[in-house]
Amino acid sequence: MAAKNNLVVIGNGMVGHKFLEQMIAKGATQKWNLITFCEESRVAYDRVNLSGFFAGKTAADLSLVEPGLYQENGIQIYIGDKAVEINREERTVLSANGVKVNYDKIVLATGSYPFVPPIKGKDVPGTFVYRTIEDLEAMSAYAKSCRTGVVIGGGLLGLEAANALKNLGLDTHVVEFAPRLMPVQIDDAGASILRSKIEELGIGVHTSKSTTEIVSENGKIVKMLFADGSQLPTDMIVFSAGIRPRDELAKQCGLAVGERGGITINESCQTTDPNIYAIGECALYQNRIYGLVAPGYTMAGVVADILSDGTPSSFTGADMSTKLKLLGVDVASFGDNFGKTPGAKEIAIADTINGTYKKLVLSQDGKLLLGGILVGDASAYGTLLQFVQNQITLPPYPEDLLLPPREGKPSTPAMGVENLPDTAQICSCNNVSKGQICNAIRENNLVDVPSVKKCTKAGTGCGGCVPLVTDLLKSEMKKAGIEVKNHLCEHFPHSRQELYHLLRVNRIKTFGELIQKFGKGTGCEICKPAVASMLASTWNEHVLETSHVGLQDTNDYFLANIQKDGTYSVVPRVPGGEITPDQLIVLGEVAKEFGLYTKITGGQRIDLFGARVDQLPLIWRRLVDAGFESGHAYGKALRTVKSCVGSTWCRFGVQDSTSLAIEIELRYRGLRSPHKLKSAVSGCIRECAEAQGKDFGIIATEKGWNLYVCGNGGMKPQHAVLLAADIDKETLIKYLDRFLVFYIRTADRLERTATWFNKLEGGIEYLKQVIIEDSLGICAELEAQMEHLVKTYQCEWKATIESPEKMKRFRHFVNSDKPDTSLMYVEERGQKRPATEAEKSLATR
Repeated sequence: MAAKNNLVVIGNGMVGHKFLEQMIAKGATQKWNLITFCEESRVAYDRVNLSGFFAGKTAADLSLVEPGLYQENGIQIYIGDKAVEINREERTVLSANGVKVNYDKIVLATGSYPFVPPIKGKDVPGTFVYRTIEDLEAMSAYAKSCRTGVVIGGGLLGLEAANALKNLGLDTHVVEFAPRLMPVQIDDAGASILRSKIEELGIGVHTSKSTTEIVSENGKIVKMLFADGSQLPTDMIVFSAGIRPRDELAKQCGLAVGERGGITINESCQTTDPNIYAIGECALYQNRIYGLVAPGYTMAGVVADILSDGTPSSFTGADMSTKLKLLGVDVASFGDNFGKTPGAKEIAIADTINGTYKKLVLSQDGKLLLGGILVGDASAYGTLLQFVQNQITLPPYPEDLLLPPREGKPSTPAMGVENLPDTAQICSCNNVSKGQICNAIRENNLVDVPSVKKCTKAGTGCGGCVPLVTDLLKSEMKKAGIEVKNHLCEHFPHSRQELYHLLRVNRIKTFGELIQKFGKGTGCEICKPAVASMLASTWNEHVLETSHVGLQDTNDYFLANIQKDGTYSVVPRVPGGEITPDQLIVLGEVAKEFGLYTKITGGQRIDLFGARVDQLPLIWRRLVDAGFESGHAYGKALRTVKSCVGSTWCRFGVQDSTSLAIEIELRYRGLRSPHKLKSAVSGCIRECAEAQGKDFGIIATEKGWNLYVCGNGGMKPQHAVLLAADIDKETLIKYLDRFLVFYIRTADRLERTATWFNKLEGGIEYLKQVIIEDSLGICAELEAQMEHLVKTYQCEWKATIESPEKMKRFRHFVNSDKPDTSLMYVEERGQKRPATEAEKSLATR
């Protein structure tokens, strides 16, 4: 057998590791001795999800290398050893530790390094870059003695770094030289929405700022100065102002590099030496550095094809589309996002109320999608990217791709995965096509998404393609005649709808009886709260009864919303937003007595934050005595019915919206459902209560009331749909009774009315048939169930404080009545707020 040649891979980052994986998969270890140099002290890890380190992930969690992978495949790796010299004449590679290796071929995967602007003071203690796990560990340690942190750079990595500082408990600021955030990915309008959402999180954003100096005093950073004469106090600074290719080895051995850096490569990823290849962020193809992982993976695949079996393969550029969640905000850009194509046209929808921006760039004739930008809601990214990549003809109204279905109409047919060609790229990170995924599902009899991910690698990168992968799996399973199971969980072989029917028909009143008859095992965190909700919306027993209390999650268990510091918020019901002066005084007195932070909510109520577990019953007693009751802000139940003042005070009002809102809220208070419910009543078409953005909304007309259903104003806004027009109050309440119980019976677990409606075959016409025309013959039954729930309502707070048994659980320690002494607060704007970790550290010195 012929001796194997040496293939040296310099760099063991994400792209270098991907190349080794590809070589192993292609059986190339039979032909090559694979040798790799890893400069860091640990093998390849997931830099794309590096911020997960601050969310509790360990270095082991982030590792990309399966234990034993290199050893089992004969790959020799030098960990913590940097390659420092390539001798092209002798064909050798020399490392910092003195290791000298002969090579036949080299693959340079040296990546990039963070660019640090030439600012005076850039190297003082307290300055960091955001690149490696070691960088994050150093930041975390230093932040313990800091209150304020600044990130220089407002691009993708800059906002990731800002999230890291925020997670460390620092008062965080972002400084960007350009006039907007993420200038490479999004336009001015999108950046404005993004900035607003980031500032809502309490992060300061400073654009058009050129930093001239970082000022230190007594060895500590105190502030940074800007060219416009302004300054910003800070304790630490993270540089995230872009990247520069690691091309020093190429320069050392005489390979061609670009004027601004980067190792020049051809379509085979060869450098100017045909025996040396370059891939990833160190490589320069047609004067462009590709700073995302997906193009690097594509390059790795090209070189693996060539060196494993000589398969012709070429790199001709890459799609730079990307979808990320930055500081909790969805941001995506794809294709020609800035409309640079001659004749390109744009459709843009900016919703500054809900913080979303969606832009489509169309061809001159409006038939093809060229690119776009999504901020605040990027759920359509996967589908829109397919329209661009596969040149799918747009529907007659392209804006339908961004908006909920038109009234009574299904979603655009062309959006289904079944309409994509087999060549459509589903996963850009790992270059996996629709055909490859479908073949894998069919050939390996795959029936769940984790199996598909493991088999094809699709969805294992940024994760943006997982919804499409899921749709493909369901589509293939249906084609094969395999039942697509929507079981509630592993303990119940039934959907939520089926389980609800079994529970109701068999008059089952406890979780134990239900799982004994129709399930297996002891239950889990999925089925227990779901069944608890079903029991409450059917029989309406108190959620803290002995047979139900163990099913509740933390919020329902204590009838209050848990906050970040372990305390709870208390939200009393204020029906219709109407409150008396005496009640306002009581809320103020309670807040003062118990030292609570107060804030008016978006639902016309007052939220009291910072209550300890042991204080909750004492607060409830004061509130109940003053005529308040639980607002159910902690439960998947009716929250609020907002209202304007209507005809009572407003000169435009045509009906008494406040009285109706109060009546409706008192009727449906405490109603448990698959997800939270919100409502509103507007006294005229001016719509001051925003009824058309609610799960059910009512608008007054000259003739009566218009009833709208299945709207949503949250993470994914959706306009409500008109169910009935100009109806009287009695008919309105009858239709609402039917609608709410029908939703409760048929929706999936944690499914809002908008999502439920979008899945409903027949849309609004079907809903009208069921609710108004009684096409299923169940309306009397629906009304009877609601009447039972209304008659059996009880205030959960009042029932709890009247029960000594229930009161026993309201203490912080199970073996002591003492309160939690670890809570610490600082004053801000005249009220208290939880102290950050940095503030706690300073206080305990």
